[in-house]
Amino acid sequence: MKNYLLMLFVAIATMSCSKKVEVKGNFAGGSPLERIEFVEASGVATLPLANIGVDSKGSFSGSFEVPKDGMYIMSYAGKTAMIYLKGGQDLNISGQAANFPNQFTITGDAKNNNDFLLEVQKFIQTYAAKINVGELVTKDEAAFLKEANKIKNDIEKNIDIAAKKTSADKDAVQWKKDELRASVLGLMNQYEINHPQATQNPNYKPSKAFTEAVAKLDSDSDRMLKTQPIYRNYLLGKLSPEIQTFGTTNSKGDSELSSSMFSRFLDTKKDMPQLRKDYLLAYVLSSDITPGMTPENSATVTKIINEKIKDGDIKKELERIQFVITGPKIGEAVPTSKLIKQDGSDFKLGDVKGKPTLVMFYASWNPYIAEGTVPVLREVVNFYKSKMDFTFVNLDDTKEQFAKTSNAMLKGIPGNNVYGEGGLNSQIAKDLGLYGFKLPSFVVLDKDGKIASRFFSNLGDEEIITVLDKVSGLKAPTAQPDVQLQNDLMAPQNQMPQPAPTK
Repeated sequence: MKNYLLMLFVAIATMSCSKKVEVKGNFAGGSPLERIEFVEASGVATLPLANIGVDSKGSFSGSFEVPKDGMYIMSYAGKTAMIYLKGGQDLNISGQAANFPNQFTITGDAKNNNDFLLEVQKFIQTYAAKINVGELVTKDEAAFLKEANKIKNDIEKNIDIAAKKTSADKDAVQWKKDELRASVLGLMNQYEINHPQATQNPNYKPSKAFTEAVAKLDSDSDRMLKTQPIYRNYLLGKLSPEIQTFGTTNSKGDSELSSSMFSRFLDTKKDMPQLRKDYLLAYVLSSDITPGMTPENSATVTKIINEKIKDGDIKKELERIQFVITGPKIGEAVPTSKLIKQDGSDFKLGDVKGKPTLVMFYASWNPYIAEGTVPVLREVVNFYKSKMDFTFVNLDDTKEQFAKTSNAMLKGIPGNNVYGEGGLNSQIAKDLGLYGFKLPSFVVLDKDGKIASRFFSNLGDEEIITVLDKVSGLKAPTAQPDVQLQNDLMAPQNQMPQPAPTK
């Protein structure tokens, strides 16, 4: 009996500590060419946590680990909605694909918290329509403070009513109250910046009552830093005049990265808490980490991350997004992750040596592969095949879909057709930082199986043609195909909270 109770206790403890979310549902009229993704809303440089396929009937299912309880961005067909999730939950979603995100229904463990957010958002949409910000900034300070406090109290009262009605968790309620406080802080910052000009009173300075009201709203800054991107925007907004002055008087030229200048500015803020510096610098760094960034800029970003970011979690997020966007370093050996041929035998990218190799990573659900990529790929292969090898790595959800896709899409194109088992969850995808927004991707390996180029999304890119010419010893025709594949490189990081869906 004791053993049974012990096992039961362990099972309950495991369930309570689980970070996995099970998601399933149906979007009527959904297309297999569209994918469902979830991204943490409060991270500094977040990447998709899950990429889930939709079948021909609009049904989907999958699971993923949530880093922490809180708000997540759910995207489908290029549209997004905000959902509150907690580890260990079952999330059931249903609706019409054409109506997402304006109308969909959440059931299961996540229902109460998301019903709560929906209730509050309905109230805020009606309430906010009556607020005239332009008129508010013209009021005298005492009248403005009274109005700002009323706005906060009215919405906070509605939050409590909605929480009681829906039985929302206290953490979800606290998140919504923190978002409200960050929004009111932003309103007060607008008043402080715009009131002098709006009232033709350039000598206006905030009173003690104003600064005390700000301090009261800002009393839990560490928590809001971690959960509220809107709060980070507020902090940057307050610093904006100082940043502009610093940039003007301490400029190192137009070529300097924004994050480099901002890092130097933060060095002058001796009294600013380090955690705040880390979050704000991460915000700016994420905008400097872009596809095709020069090696010099990449090295600068790496140096800033290593020397200036002290929080381990923030540093890890930035290092991962930089690796995903820029890819492995040229000269590194290609990962030895196991791939599978159609006959079931093993394959590794490093197995093909002796000739340079062009590797393509793709999936059938990307609508641009067949219509845009394959015709250009066929021309490239035909031109370089005497001096190069080719490997096509499929990242579909199943091996069956891989076989079907490779046989149909790549028929007649010489090369190794292989599969990364698990698709975007495969080891090769993890090792090379491959996500849905990076497909298709192309990389060149040298004759020794080492990385010889950055990752490209477009075979018509002049830079990849230059690399192919160099490793093959051939010279491509001057007139290159003018192909621009649509490959949206999402930036989930720093996304502002959006209205919750309405039923």
